[in-house]
Amino acid sequence: MSFFNINNKYSHWLFIVIGFSLSIITSTSVIAAESTSENKQAMPKSMMIDKVFVDKSARTLQLLSDDKVIKSYHIALGGNPIGHKQQQGDQRTPVGNYILDYKNEKSGYYRSIHVSYPNAADKARAKSRGVSAGGDIMIHGQKNGFGAFGILNQQRDWTEGCMAVTNDEMDEIMAAVKIGTAIEIVE
Repeated sequence: MSFFNINNKYSHWLFIVIGFSLSIITSTSVIAAESTSENKQAMPKSMMIDKVFVDKSARTLQLLSDDKVIKSYHIALGGNPIGHKQQQGDQRTPVGNYILDYKNEKSGYYRSIHVSYPNAADKARAKSRGVSAGGDIMIHGQKNGFGAFGILNQQRDWTEGCMAVTNDEMDEIMAAVKIGTAIEIVE
């Protein structure tokens, strides 16, 4: 008996399910293509990015020059994103003012820029609770080897507390942001 010669009362459902699945895949691809093309405006080369602003509740990372938004990106956060980072492993992104203090081209994720968390206040707060403040908070691309799934990954929070963008977006951010740039992260 051939797969296509199934002659029972449920065979028509198989074709309906296959057709529905194909339409979902096609519409998801179109939405993903549209969402990436919306944010494809060219980064002005002469702009000096002097601040990065992250709004955790809106899931946005913005590059600013003289308090003007030059470019905005959708971000994914950690699995427990609400609230300030309290300790290592809590899957939260810190809230406050920090510095982007180094770039890492050999990250486990596609390129990364380190956030200067924990600061002295973060360390003191963690010490008073008898826990480690954690660290390694980064802006980064997708996990190495998973760049093609960036658009899908960005629909959910999946990091350990970092701010994730697609790999193409990470290339833009790495080129635009200099070491020592301020980053403000709000709830």
